[in-house]
Order: sequence, then C-alpha cells, then structure tokens
Amino acid sequence: MVAVEKSFVEKMFSVEGKVALVTGATGALGCVLSKAYGYAGAKVFMTGRNEKKLQALEAEFKAEGIDCAYFVADPAKEEDVKVEDLLYMKELGPHMIGIGPFIPHKDTPFRDEEPGTLEQTLHLLGILRLMHPHVLLPATTALGTIHPTGRELGILAGANVVMPNLSPAGVRDKYMLYDGKICTGDEAAECRRCMEARISRVGYEVVVSRGDYV
Repeated sequence: MVAVEKSFVEKMFSVEGKVALVTGATGALGCVLSKAYGYAGAKVFMTGRNEKKLQALEAEFKAEGIDCAYFVADPAKEEDVKVEDLLYMKELGPHMIGIGPFIPHKDTPFRDEEPGTLEQTLHLLGILRLMHPHVLLPATTALGTIHPTGRELGILAGANVVMPNLSPAGVRDKYMLYDGKICTGDEAAECRRCMEARISRVGYEVVVSRGDYV
C-alpha cells in the first residue's frame, strides 16, 4: 500500500467540512485518495465491489479519526445504487430524506421482485447522514418490518426521525403499501409508548415537537 504523509496533505490542501466520494476505493489509487481526503478534513464515503476490503478500509480509517462510510456498488449492475442519485440529493439540499427497504406487495406487478435488505438500508442511512449532517432522516416502518429492531438500528446508523402509526385503527388497512406491515393493530397511544421504549433502549429520547430542519 502506498504511504500518505498526513502533514504533507494538510499543508497542500484542505477540504474541511466537505464530502468526498471515492469510487473504486479498494484499488491502490482509490485507497490513497480516500485517506488523503480524510486527512484533509473531508467526510469520506467509499464505493467498491469488494465488501471485505471496504470493511477493512473503514475500520482502518476510523481508527485514525477519519469520518467515513462505504457501500458496495458495481457500476455495471443497474440495480446498484447510483452515485449520481446521491450527488443529486447533495446538490438539491433537501430538508428531509426518506429511504427504506423495498418490500413487495402481493397485489402489485412487483410482487416477485427481490426485497431490499437491512444491511444496504443501514449503509445508505449512514452515508446520507455524512452527506447531510442536519437533514431529517427517518428510520422507517419498513425497516422495522424486515427486522425486529430495524428502526433502532436505523437510529444508530444515522436516522433521527421515527414515525409511529397514529392513523385510526379502522382505516389502516387502506394504506398497505407492502405485505406484513407492522403496527397496524396497535392503538395510537400504545404505538407511541412502544416507540418511546424502543428508542430509550438504544440510548436516545423521543422528542415530540415540530421537528423543524435545523
């Protein structure tokens, strides 16, 4: 691996407070660029096809104090997350970004499609938090549907919004976006108490306020 002198990079240029995207981060050049951007103050997120190498780089960089994250992406595959989409969101500067795993519904043309995964969703939540430090970022009900503690894991990954189901119980079956949706039978107050307890267990507190973008 090519060595990078931190003091040299800091003197040459600074990208403090910026977000750096490095594609092909597991290659020699990509690895050096990722570390260099981190040394220069950027928040770095890395893409590549080898998850084990990306995990090793993330652990190495974080041990050196570099703020970073990664996601596995193959530009040759249409189903992979497009970097252009993430950069577009960065340019757009939204106040709220809602993402969640795809869950097929049996009565739609997409019923046989492959569902999204917990791991990919958590990685993307982390990347979006790095890119948008102040954005409202929900840990969605869909995340809680595919994993028993999905919403709590979403909060730990970077989300800062939870959305208990406060709709009247009698009309909830009219808003079934996917099969197996959780919390469709709980009363609103019960759902809120459950959510507060869940969030408390991972070290956070539910605040009931306007929730304005800061």
